This record gives sequence, C-alpha cells and structure tokens, in this order.
Amino acid sequence: MTYSPRTFNLPALEGLSEKQIKVHLGLYEGYVKHVNLIIEQIQKLKEGGSDQYVIAELRRRLSFEFNGMRMHEYYFEQFEGGPMAPEPSSALALSVIEKYGSGENFREHVIEVAGSRGVGWVVVYADPRAKTLHTVFVADHELGQLAGLPILLALDLWEHAYMVDYVPADKKNYIEAFFANLNRGIVEKRFESASRQSE
Repeated sequence: MTYSPRTFNLPALEGLSEKQIKVHLGLYEGYVKHVNLIIEQIQKLKEGGSDQYVIAELRRRLSFEFNGMRMHEYYFEQFEGGPMAPEPSSALALSVIEKYGSGENFREHVIEVAGSRGVGWVVVYADPRAKTLHTVFVADHELGQLAGLPILLALDLWEHAYMVDYVPADKKNYIEAFFANLNRGIVEKRFESASRQSE
C-alpha cells in the first residue's frame, strides 16, 4: 500500500495567502512521504530479519506521520467549494443547538478551546453512540484523539498553519480566517456519515 498526496480544490481563501497554503500543503506532503517511507522500511527490515526493537520504534513513529497526514486531509478538504453557511435545519445544526444552545455559542466554544496555550489541534467529534458532540484540544495528533469517534471539524493550530500570514500574537485572526473560509456543508456531510455508522 502506497499513499499519494491528495489534491484539494481550494479557492482563494480570505485571510490565508496562497503562499501560506503552499507552505502548509508542502508540510502535508511530507507526512505522506514519511508514511510511505516507514511502511517500506518496516517491510525491508522484516524481510531482512532485523531486530524487532527497530521495527517497533518505526511502528510508533508511523502513528505520528499517519495522523499528521490524515488530520491535514480533514483540514484542507473543509475549504473545498468555498465558504458555506450551516444549514439551519440539518441534523448537525440540531445537535449543535442541543449541546451548545446555538450555532454562535458553538463557534465561540471552538474559539475558546482554540485559545488554549500551546500548539495542536481543535477537533470536533461526533459520538454516535452517546448522540452528542465533543470539542477537544489535541496537543499531539498521534496522542489524545478520542478513540473511534468520527472527526467533524479539524482546526490546525500549529504555527506552520498561519506563520506566513500571522505572528503568534495574532493567532485569533487566523482562527477568524479559518471560520471565514470553512465550508460547513462538508462538516455536515461528515456528521451525516457518522450518524449512519451508528444505525
């Protein structure tokens, strides 16, 4: 199995320069490259009868590279098709209202979580079994994910996501740009898919 970098159909983004996106996509492509390198190296070591400790360490590293690859795919696909407002009567909108009171309260909650000190991700998950949503801060994408829960929204808060356009003190402006460009229709489709999994 070899992974290939995905191509994202991104429009011009408000508040995020073409250069910023190019740099960020380059980082994503690096994750894809290293996923493939690790898989290939493990196979070679197994065929050569190598020490299991070397293979074990590569397997531990694979989760870092793989989750970095996949989280960036969630991130970039949220901008495809351009910004889209939420559908007020969608199943996701009703779940948001049930948990957070309103769409605006939900947005403010995500911004509050994004204000956590440090670098990482804000991830909004669906929990189909409990029929609820969870918004969490994930510092290291290979650790701290909520097991088995489908990802609805992924907000990259590592400096590489915004440092071409914003200094760290202006991270809030990057977060506003993220929401200005977010295609909420994609988030709603993810929620619908997660809901079908629970049936």
